[in-house]
Amino acid sequence: MLGYATLGSNDLARSCDFYDKLTAEFGGKRLLELPEGKGVFYGRSMAEAGLLIRTPFNEEPATVGNGVMAALAASDIEMVDRVHARALELGAVDEGAPGQRTDFFYGAYFRDPDGNKLAVYVFI
Repeated sequence: MLGYATLGSNDLARSCDFYDKLTAEFGGKRLLELPEGKGVFYGRSMAEAGLLIRTPFNEEPATVGNGVMAALAASDIEMVDRVHARALELGAVDEGAPGQRTDFFYGAYFRDPDGNKLAVYVFI
């Protein structure tokens, strides 16, 4: 049901460096660059959900919403572990180490360099 999620950035070059590498773990890449360097859309194809990383439309500073999080679906537990570790290597801040959260959910949490919260998870 989700078409895409938008995450704000105050340093688009830094964010793109982070997401170029992180989305590659999912087979993703830059699919579209917005005019005037305002943002980049990441995904595997334009037919699938993806992430839009951009400076805010209203040209005010990007801020982190309390309770807002984007979740990235992994293929298995090993991918959750690998993506979480890769995110931390790329400068993310740990918000919850990989682990079993319920009897059917395995996930990990981190914040990107702009403070946006992301999860990587798999239903098991």
